[in-house]
Amino acid sequence: MSRMWNAFMLLEAADAEAKKINRQRMLLNRVRNRERLLQKIPEWQFRTHYRLNKEEFHSLCDELRRNTRLKGSKTTSLELKVLTALSFYAMGSYQKGIANEVHMDQRSVSQCIREVTKALNVLSNKWVQFPQTSTQRTKIKQGFYSKFNFPGVIGAIDCTHVAIVRPAANEPCFYNRKGFHSLNIQMVCDSDLRITNVNAKFGGASHDSHIWESSRLRNHMESLQRSGESVWLLGDSGYPQRSYLMTPILNAEPGSRGDKYTKVHIKARNCIERAFGVLKSRFRCLLGQRVLYYHPDYAAEIVIACVVLHNMLLDSRGIPTDQDAEVILSTDPIQPTVVENGLDVIAGRAVRDRLINSSF
Repeated sequence: MSRMWNAFMLLEAADAEAKKINRQRMLLNRVRNRERLLQKIPEWQFRTHYRLNKEEFHSLCDELRRNTRLKGSKTTSLELKVLTALSFYAMGSYQKGIANEVHMDQRSVSQCIREVTKALNVLSNKWVQFPQTSTQRTKIKQGFYSKFNFPGVIGAIDCTHVAIVRPAANEPCFYNRKGFHSLNIQMVCDSDLRITNVNAKFGGASHDSHIWESSRLRNHMESLQRSGESVWLLGDSGYPQRSYLMTPILNAEPGSRGDKYTKVHIKARNCIERAFGVLKSRFRCLLGQRVLYYHPDYAAEIVIACVVLHNMLLDSRGIPTDQDAEVILSTDPIQPTVVENGLDVIAGRAVRDRLINSSF
């Protein structure tokens, strides 16, 4: 009886080992099939579907591998994780791209997107930088001056709304003037549409001027002013006029210097609108029609991940042309014009007047 039991146990162990080997082979074959699938996709189709070409994709994977904790597993390579996330960013749907082609379940897809998004946020300190040195600021000023003949500009600023599902907590903070829930994302870009600053902490109910007044960037611009630098951002009438933040002159007399200033201001500030258009066209998960079904904090991380990719593509391809972005109709609520009085406004208007008289 004992011998029979021992023989039975040996057979059970051998069967378990055989099953383990078969599972390992199946996993290995699945990984190999995914790699072959990647190689078979034509370049044009790859770029259309994932927004990056294959060279840019491999460069991204290398950087994530070197500089973040993102790793592959036995069942899902790092490359597949990145492709799955890129498909989501580009299309805004779990049912698109390689995740569907290799029959990955939704839970695995969601995990891949989360891991890659976290990793791209780690890279944001490198890829999304407001100019910190005089040399960096001079380069950006030269860009705005050469293109628009507007001196002293180190960025165009505005906010854009990214739709999210109704949050469980603090719901009124996210309900915007257009009647949907969103994040109101403040961004700054240079004349090449490179995004240099992102503030994704506020809900859609927050006014642009409130986000600005609460941002670290405002403190930084004030410190530059105190140090004697004549630099400024360009904002629309939803922002307060400050000595470091130039806004348009409403109802300026036609043909006057103020009118000329405002026309040039609008052209130069349009860089941020174009940047929003390119960003949302390339990464359609940010479009209002797509709605991010996540907690606001995670939705903000997805926005930042897309901004990192946007800047990477600028480094790879140069300034986007009109062909790089479809026309995106704005769904951003119209922000009321800021009406202010006080010493800050008086000082800001005085600086603006001097700028107009000397340059326009």
